[in-house]
Amino acid sequence: MIRSLLLVFFVCLAPVFAARPQSNVSLARESGHAEDTPALTHDTDRKPAPEGNQKAADRAEPNGEQPRAMFAHILADRVWISGQANFIFQAHGPFHSPYQGTNSLIGTGETASSRVLTLYTGVKLPHYTEFIFDLEETGGGGLSQALGLAAFPNLDVVRNPTIGQGVYISRMMLHQTIPLPGERAEVGSTPFSLASSIPVRRLELRAGKMSMVDFFDVNAIGTDSHLQFSNWAIDNNGAYDYAADTRGYTYGAILEYQSPRFGARFGEALMPKVANGIDLEWNLTVARAENFELEFRPAWFKGSATDIRPIAYLNHANMGSYAAAIQSWKAGLDPVPDVTRSRRQGTLKQGFGLNIEQELPAHLRAFFRTGWNEGRHESFAYTEINNTLSIGMDLEGDGWNRKYDRVGSAIVSSGLSRDHRNYLADGGLGFLLGDGRLNYGREFISESYYNAHIWREIYAAAQLSIAVNPGYNRDRGPAVIPGLRGHIDF
Repeated sequence: MIRSLLLVFFVCLAPVFAARPQSNVSLARESGHAEDTPALTHDTDRKPAPEGNQKAADRAEPNGEQPRAMFAHILADRVWISGQANFIFQAHGPFHSPYQGTNSLIGTGETASSRVLTLYTGVKLPHYTEFIFDLEETGGGGLSQALGLAAFPNLDVVRNPTIGQGVYISRMMLHQTIPLPGERAEVGSTPFSLASSIPVRRLELRAGKMSMVDFFDVNAIGTDSHLQFSNWAIDNNGAYDYAADTRGYTYGAILEYQSPRFGARFGEALMPKVANGIDLEWNLTVARAENFELEFRPAWFKGSATDIRPIAYLNHANMGSYAAAIQSWKAGLDPVPDVTRSRRQGTLKQGFGLNIEQELPAHLRAFFRTGWNEGRHESFAYTEINNTLSIGMDLEGDGWNRKYDRVGSAIVSSGLSRDHRNYLADGGLGFLLGDGRLNYGREFISESYYNAHIWREIYAAAQLSIAVNPGYNRDRGPAVIPGLRGHIDF
């Protein structure tokens, strides 16, 4: 199937290479929008809107400069081709662990490594339209098969160890921009938005296969496991149970409005058939996810950007109830509490979040996230967190003559609802957690990194994470988790 799609894709590119390259203004005239294409402006204070999550952030330096690329990513002014390779090695030694269960972080020492390889392709089509097609391959795994920690320290690992390796389609979507009257701004092209200039006021529509967190809950400081933090609940809002299969992708549509100081986006997406499952439910009458996010960019501090993003979501899915699972177990119907036996199609789960980032003097940036979801029904698509609070910052290396280096530090505190913690305490298993018993305490995890620029777009990083109360269990831990990361963009 993938070979056939690639063949179709490159056949579609043939007219592009044959066509004479045209400027953006020429394309506007061709599509009948020349009157909406005024002179370009240089938006030096801020980019008008985030254009993607971790892969776009790979190329977003705080000082606006970028290392020299391996080769040009835009061909014939129409086609984007690039790639990346990310490798993470992590380990931990023995830690205090009087007991452990099926889904525990192993108390003895262990090591793990992972890789993610991505090919990004895209083509500019007439009438402000783009087609994005990405392939991905993952390998290796996480510590304890990515079990035992709600805020797991490696975002790159697949959350289901039973999923086989191999190349798969990660993104396949159409991106349509509808210009609104006003100026245009020069921006850097990214794998998710190929234009080098965009209307400052615009509507955007995306439809197809995507990751919701490429566009929702984006944060310039804590969002990119390739060059920044790698923890699940630092790079994303841990309480945002966003629609995704176990690899992190779904099919959906996003409608977005952007202006210099305000933005809004709404997304509808498919949910997995089962918690942490690879298969998506296509019947929207029984399962789907609504996502709504606002963006405010107030001019509070001259020359220092402020971004405030509240988010809300509502999931409809075949979810179980923790309280019902406990009740069935106490009634003798089940040998242990099993939330999967209480699933009901069309069950609702809602959540809210707040995402703030702030530029500070001396090349310092800080972020804050908090989130909550109702914890009566099972965690379904992301991780087992019902409320979260994280704070962190990064600093670029200009002060020590290493302008492409970056150092960062963050901490996240995660918690469970009463129903969820009672379920785990009684011996229930979630799709990530389950020590067999539970002496509940909030899970605290810190992460620090130094990301060093080696040459062009090659980076190496050292990481250190400390997990207190792993899996919300005060009887276990703390676990000290050092790590190394290598990253290449090409």
